[in-house]
Amino acid sequence: MKSALFLLLLLVSINIHAQTSGEQAACATAKGTYMTGTVVSDPTFAYGSYRQGVELSHTHIQVQSDSDGYDYDIAIDNVYADGYDQAGDSVPDPLTTLVSGTRVELCGLPFPGGMHWVHSNCGARPTPSDPNGWVKVLDSLGNAGPNLEENQEYCYLWN
Repeated sequence: MKSALFLLLLLVSINIHAQTSGEQAACATAKGTYMTGTVVSDPTFAYGSYRQGVELSHTHIQVQSDSDGYDYDIAIDNVYADGYDQAGDSVPDPLTTLVSGTRVELCGLPFPGGMHWVHSNCGARPTPSDPNGWVKVLDSLGNAGPNLEENQEYCYLWN
């Protein structure tokens, strides 16, 4: 029984490592920087500037990185979230689910003390300054869910 349990745990560990390696490689292909960690603050809304009459607001969370243990400010563009309401002044769904304790996987552009550009680049060829990023929730086994930042409705703002 103990050896069967050990074997099961070993296989789960190998599977998680393989999934992480695949996601990390996908982020490198998308020209982003990869990070996993735990959300340590509930999401907060931040007003933004306007582009063609659409407010470019953000949601901010703090994430404690798995790689170095530091907390980073993650600036998430609300226009890429499915629940974005350009007249709204609150965190849109599904970003409301990024509460303290949530495990996340991020691909984006780092800045001193944080990361941004964790969203789709609307099909444009990714570059180191414009990666094709994402925000994904990790389940208890380390499996990444869908990108919470891939809504394409407002891509016309940059075309």
